[in-house]
Amino acid sequence: MHFAQYYLDCLSQASYLIGDETTGRAVLVDPRRDTDEYVRDAEAAGLRIELVVETHIHADFLSGHLELARATGATVCFGAAAETGFPIRRLSDGERLSLGGDDGGGVTLTVLATPGHTLESICLVIHEHPDDDVPFGVLTGDTLFVGDVGRPDLLSAAGHSPQDMAARLHHSLHTKLLTLPDATRVFPAHGAGSACGRSLSTETSSTIGDQRRLNYALQLMPEADFIRLVTAGQPATPGYFAHDAALNRDGHPLLEPGPPPALTLDEALTARDRQGAALLDCRPLAAYTRAHLAGSFHTSLDTRFAEYSGSVVAPGTPIVLLADPGAEQEARLRLARIGYDHVLGHLPDPAAVLARCPALTRRSQRIRHEDLAGEGGRCSWSGGLPVDGKTDGGTGGRTDGVAPDGGASGDEASRRAASGGGEPAERPATAGARADGVQLIDVRNPAEYEAGALPGARNIPLAGLRHHIAELDPDRPVVLYCRSGNRSVIAAALLEAHGFGDVCDVVGGYDAVAAGGGEIAG
Repeated sequence: MHFAQYYLDCLSQASYLIGDETTGRAVLVDPRRDTDEYVRDAEAAGLRIELVVETHIHADFLSGHLELARATGATVCFGAAAETGFPIRRLSDGERLSLGGDDGGGVTLTVLATPGHTLESICLVIHEHPDDDVPFGVLTGDTLFVGDVGRPDLLSAAGHSPQDMAARLHHSLHTKLLTLPDATRVFPAHGAGSACGRSLSTETSSTIGDQRRLNYALQLMPEADFIRLVTAGQPATPGYFAHDAALNRDGHPLLEPGPPPALTLDEALTARDRQGAALLDCRPLAAYTRAHLAGSFHTSLDTRFAEYSGSVVAPGTPIVLLADPGAEQEARLRLARIGYDHVLGHLPDPAAVLARCPALTRRSQRIRHEDLAGEGGRCSWSGGLPVDGKTDGGTGGRTDGVAPDGGASGDEASRRAASGGGEPAERPATAGARADGVQLIDVRNPAEYEAGALPGARNIPLAGLRHHIAELDPDRPVVLYCRSGNRSVIAAALLEAHGFGDVCDVVGGYDAVAAGGGEIAG
């Protein structure tokens, strides 16, 4: 048997190539959209990909079933309950997919219908030989993860309550997966960081026995307790999930490879002003906070770029990339993996462009965690900025673009900008630095917020912030924080792009405040 797991860290997503080396027949399960690697590996191993099997209709990425069907002629397969806008083969519960010869031997995959995460969810039990007592493993899709189970709330908009789907999930786990031998290896579709569950492990495989012992959701409990457990505390759903689920269900344009065209600054600004394009700055956080194009969005390529981009930029929005030289193709590909294909082009060497055009640039305004502390080192807030009035060299506690690796202070940057030194001009650092009227927003996920938060903070997770902007007052100061200071910068950029004039975030985030002895709630 040929078995290969392909794990994509940036989306925490796993796909699988399973083949019978005797017959050369193979199946690809849950492929990502850029499929060249699968095709090359199959050819190198002497395998023909005959079937593309989706364990369910994915919401967190745009699957490559249509691309693989074009490249290999493979048949696309889903669970029997799937309804799609293109031809598929429906796989029934208990159906066997034999990759061996006519004698019935060889590698065999057995279909298990496991509704719960979605209605059409299936798992695939793999036998290297049909008469093996213990299966080689089971591909569990989004039904069972290492350390967690699939979230049951993604179909709420379609009229299926999380409680109903959780009950189905409980039945699938206990009547299907947990009946397999303990030694059966578990290969899920996602790992840590995925929004498809709340407690996924960094491990990308396990066994049924280990999960039976260690997985919190598989412990012995009444079904009602299981339902309460798995319907609570799920991470906020990124804004692009419904978009991707629809494309995976109804069909999507095939991936067109190639780098995005280069644009001039005038062309980029015209695209923003006339076409509503999002200027998406995907440089590292330190570079962005020091200098960025006014009104640009930010998600760095060195973090969960696609997921965060899909949270702050609406599906279908034209995009102009601001990436470090040579990184624009990677940015375009990673956007394509979530179905964000409308990339108009990229601005070559944005750092050089920003240095030449200081009037169009901004520095991120940030507040150090120690400036949140009142007497005795305790965090003392009256709805926002520190009430003790401590300042940082006259900047009201703002660091204005100071990044973890240093950088010029706000005063120095302003001096260089005034002298034509190429540094961005910025607003006075004291703007909005007052003890009341500040909107303090925690952009972490609900479970993080419930475990402890800064007093007076309102929880609006980054994944849903775009949909709650109208609830915030653009004329009042906004202070944002997350766990470590990454998501809060992304959130600040989103608000600035929507016209908020006084926005800052907390350097180091909640972890820095807690480590410094700041007061927390919860």
